[in-house]
Amino acid sequence: MPTFCRHNRLIQNCPICSKEQSIELRPIISSSAPRASLPRTPSPRSTRQRDGTTRSAPGSGGVRVRRLARSADDGYSSRLVPGLHSSVDAENLAEELAFAAARLNALEHDPPGLYAEVAAAASDLEERTWLAFLIAYISPLDGEDPFRSVRSAMTSWASGEPPALDGLELGPRTAHDPARGTQTVDAYQLWATRAGSQAVAFTGEAAWNPERRFARVFERLALPGFHRDARFDLLVTLGRLGVYELRGGALQFGGDNEVTLAAKRALGIGDPLLLERRARDLAAACELPLEALDVGLYSWQRGERATLGMDGDAEPDPGALAATRAALGL
Repeated sequence: MPTFCRHNRLIQNCPICSKEQSIELRPIISSSAPRASLPRTPSPRSTRQRDGTTRSAPGSGGVRVRRLARSADDGYSSRLVPGLHSSVDAENLAEELAFAAARLNALEHDPPGLYAEVAAAASDLEERTWLAFLIAYISPLDGEDPFRSVRSAMTSWASGEPPALDGLELGPRTAHDPARGTQTVDAYQLWATRAGSQAVAFTGEAAWNPERRFARVFERLALPGFHRDARFDLLVTLGRLGVYELRGGALQFGGDNEVTLAAKRALGIGDPLLLERRARDLAAACELPLEALDVGLYSWQRGERATLGMDGDAEPDPGALAATRAALGL
């Protein structure tokens, strides 16, 4: 009787499970029918990215193709990251997770730049919340003075004026699309106004614990153009800076974003529920906060570290790096 693996394939046809169970992989028999010899070329409305990705122009309706640069298979394997077969990939992931852990620690104990203004308990709560939104929406830049774009765009919440977004230099995780103008900002202001205030909107029910509050507000922040990465980062920031009681109990995988794609690549499965379970196992084994996997996976998938407000010379947390390397068998 044929045996199926967890990927819903015959076990001898699965490149992952056949290797794990030392079963010889069945060769794939291809059709003898002739194939077209003409090479395919990208659509005229597609653009080639520096990471080798071909992206269709917005509104073109074309297919988005990703070509990820992966290190050679050197026999590496770990039950925590079954999708990885390269120790180089695993080492890079460990370093990005440890850097993300260092960033979380800095937000909580010594917030850099404008994050310190968000954390200032003596300041007006609505203005602090608005500033946190602008930071997550515009995104800190990599390199020197990461908050310069946020500062140039800032307006006060009390004024009701939209931020000055025209011609703005945007950070790596920005949710702003110049073609959309202030649509997302307008939707956020309307969302908070309908709740009565930003504070009410982010607090929700008083009986919610921090994990439930995070999940519910994350769902309610699904505003036009406000993508998963910006929403998640906003809630992590507000929680770590002590503005509201928020703590991520899940990574909210789903959709076409770098964090979800990285998780599928590293954790070796596509189902969101199983991804969440494996992400929790990975964080626990590495002794990391679950929230650290968000920025860690993002930078690892991007192939370039997003400092997100941290000094460009900041190093990964040494303790987190040692624990992660040990957990991954490096």
